[in-house]
Amino acid sequence: MDYVVLVDENDLELGTMEKLQAHELGLLHRAFSVFVFNSNNELLIHKRAEGKYHSGGLWTNSCCSHPKPNEHFQDAAIRRVKEELGMEISGVNKIGKLIYKVELDNNLTEHEYDYILTTKSDERPDLNPEEASEYLYKSIDIIKQEMKEKPDQFTFWFKQILLEGDYF
Repeated sequence: MDYVVLVDENDLELGTMEKLQAHELGLLHRAFSVFVFNSNNELLIHKRAEGKYHSGGLWTNSCCSHPKPNEHFQDAAIRRVKEELGMEISGVNKIGKLIYKVELDNNLTEHEYDYILTTKSDERPDLNPEEASEYLYKSIDIIKQEMKEKPDQFTFWFKQILLEGDYF
């Protein structure tokens, strides 16, 4: 079973809970969203696998997940980029944070204290098919335009970060 770290609005740990249960109850938990840019300053995005427990088939940022209990979010990001994208990154830079809550498909609620992280890599992804079905590199401006034209094709948190936030 996967567990998430429950937190308050100041990111103070309140305990742990099984991941699916936390999403069923809509409890605030720690997460991260990684943005991998290549040397052309294009963002690596991927389409979530259809079989994901929520938001399957939607385009999203390079990697998004949850740190395990007692795992620093930066270490978790490096681990998950390898697990999801098959890429080795040496580190990430924290550029901000976002707290959001949204009702999703499958009667789940995403309520996250989300660290926004960036890194650079020209390594070609080797996607884990359980996580992602496709990937593309695009400029932030093109992605933002596509989000405005076809918002239903992108994950909620990705739109929040790019269209509502002041990160990029």
